[in-house]
Amino acid sequence: MTQSYDERYDRPGYYWGRNPSQMCYRILQMLPPDRPLKLLDIGCGEGRNAIFFARNGYQVTAFDTSPKGVEKTKQLAADAGVSVETFVADINDFRLTTPFDVLFSTGVLQYVLPGRRDDLFANYRQWTNPGGVNAFSVFVRKPFIGEAPDGEKTARKWISGELLTYYRDWRIEFCTEEIFNCMSSGVPHQHAVNRVIARKEASQQSATGDTDNRAPERRVGRTAPHR
Repeated sequence: MTQSYDERYDRPGYYWGRNPSQMCYRILQMLPPDRPLKLLDIGCGEGRNAIFFARNGYQVTAFDTSPKGVEKTKQLAADAGVSVETFVADINDFRLTTPFDVLFSTGVLQYVLPGRRDDLFANYRQWTNPGGVNAFSVFVRKPFIGEAPDGEKTARKWISGELLTYYRDWRIEFCTEEIFNCMSSGVPHQHAVNRVIARKEASQQSATGDTDNRAPERRVGRTAPHR
């Protein structure tokens, strides 16, 4: 997967474009940075969403499995005159050890191995600050939609509603399923995607085991996510 995306990101221009996902605008409206808010972009690609959030006042950290993608994220941040902390990591291996107010990811969760999903989302829930949100988009399987021309063998699509089950005891601020046309490979194709924005309520901590972790020192993974 890393080599494939390194090749795509090494080309001139931006494979996914520079415009942010529509989910970014929902976050901006739902949880505006009228106070310091820490946001993690999981699988940042070339940085289009991370830079949007940084330009709008969030304290942004972003990682991707592709070194080329991280390089372009740094360059895009420099061009925009904003600060984004970046590092290279694999979503399957990296775990949070410091809290965030917003966890954001779009088009990446299909690379999470099924056997690691429970552990990963327990980690994300634990290290989300009370009042914070997890905003995720994930590709889902549909029998009437074929594989994307640029799809990878390492991708494992989810089933409809599966993502929502990880947040059954959080406040669901937004949840939808949609089918959209895509030209990422230069060949017209479609994707089905679930989008969920869930908020962690402070009163849930003792009941769910999600803890308020505000002070620990941050571990930055340097191990070697699709938009």
